Amino acid sequence: MSHAPLRIAALTAAGLFVTLLVAIMIWVSADSARARPGPFEAKFSLIDDRGNTVDQTLFHKGPSLVYFGYTHCPEICPTTLFEVAGWLNQLGPEGKALNAYFFTVDPERDTKEVMHSYVTSITDRITGVTGDRKELQKVLDGWMIYASRSYGDDSDYHMNHTTSLLLIGADGRLKGMIPYGADNEEALAKIRSTLLKHG
Repeated sequence: MSHAPLRIAALTAAGLFVTLLVAIMIWVSADSARARPGPFEAKFSLIDDRGNTVDQTLFHKGPSLVYFGYTHCPEICPTTLFEVAGWLNQLGPEGKALNAYFFTVDPERDTKEVMHSYVTSITDRITGVTGDRKELQKVLDGWMIYASRSYGDDSDYHMNHTTSLLLIGADGRLKGMIPYGADNEEALAKIRSTLLKHG
């Protein structure tokens, strides 16, 4: 009898530990970029924030900074996009060949108009991409990007998603990633070395 409370306490502690471990694994999986290093092969048809049709050839139109997020994102997405705008500004003429794309992971709310208002409020160098959920899923699957709805009702919910920025070469292959919160100089050095080293 005297060991029963200890046993219950031990089981409770073990249960809490397992729950915490699972939560950490989910958080790490959402925060880690799992992008595929090979060439992007999926075919898709989406639209940019100006209403132009875009497809898989987008990843072969020059070196690109590609981010997956959503406009209702409270902190990580706007912070990352403002950093992208800052890097493009700091690179100046050196970075004129760079494309920058913001793919939504929440196309139900991120319409063409919403995306246009959002990206142009940050810079005219970033192109927003949205469209049909199934078509967008092809891009997510093609780069192995994590994105899932987390909590909230149909009018006000949040998304868990990969937070790293993808650096994609003109050959359509992943060249590197910049994690969220990266140091400014380190990020610029990585962009130069992976996307601009060949001019």
